Amino acid sequence: MKKHNFYAGPSILPEFTIKNTAEAVLDFAGTGLSIMEISHRSKEFVAVMDEAQALFKELLNIPEGYSVLFLGGGASTQFAMIPFNLFNKKAAYLNTGAWSKKAIKEAQAFGEVEVVASSENKLFNYIPKDYTIPEDADYFHITTNNTIYGTEIKYDMDSPVPLVADMSSDIFSRPIDVSKYALIYGGAQKNLAPAGVTFVIIRDDILGKVNRHIPTMLNYQTHIDKGSMFNTPPVLPVFAALQTLKWLKQNGGISAMQKANE
Repeated sequence: MKKHNFYAGPSILPEFTIKNTAEAVLDFAGTGLSIMEISHRSKEFVAVMDEAQALFKELLNIPEGYSVLFLGGGASTQFAMIPFNLFNKKAAYLNTGAWSKKAIKEAQAFGEVEVVASSENKLFNYIPKDYTIPEDADYFHITTNNTIYGTEIKYDMDSPVPLVADMSSDIFSRPIDVSKYALIYGGAQKNLAPAGVTFVIIRDDILGKVNRHIPTMLNYQTHIDKGSMFNTPPVLPVFAALQTLKWLKQNGGISAMQKANE
């Protein structure tokens, strides 16, 4: 019997994903080359990237005007990449655990950060309520699932400013109304793929509003313009992510996952 792994991540992947990825390590798409040595600009891998982005949009019912990116650096790089691209004068954060604390620390390097509420006083064992999101903030950041402390925001909140969410560990666990978010991101190693690739769902119109210089690799527009191919992407994890996306679709999609999870 297959062993299970209840770690916060890297976590268990579908057998479908592991089997197909293992086969591609030996011979990818009949090329006679391993997925680990294929050119990321080959037509075979470009097709993988295109299908992965398309399935991401299909499964989450992502509206027009959003881009799906596959990047390196883990969700932790996003803690800085988000303020680099979105922070003008002020940012608002909800502090619900270790990951939100790290995100707050990175944002504070860019200016005023208002922590609208925190559950740190009770070791993050609850999600704060009855707080006010400042309407003069450039964005409001939340962490939907706090793996270390075990709390989860299980609904899509309304926000008067662009809503940014770290969904590293609960993406694809329930249907979400993507239109309520300006940006959703996460490391893939919880629910999607091996560590090494980070997904970003971003509403295109929130970009281009800061005056600072943004380093090329930290600029979301760079990766939107190049279809996540500005530099060599994490090829094997992207391929594995595509297998998981296929598996999700074959097994009834996100509504079926929510039912199983509940």
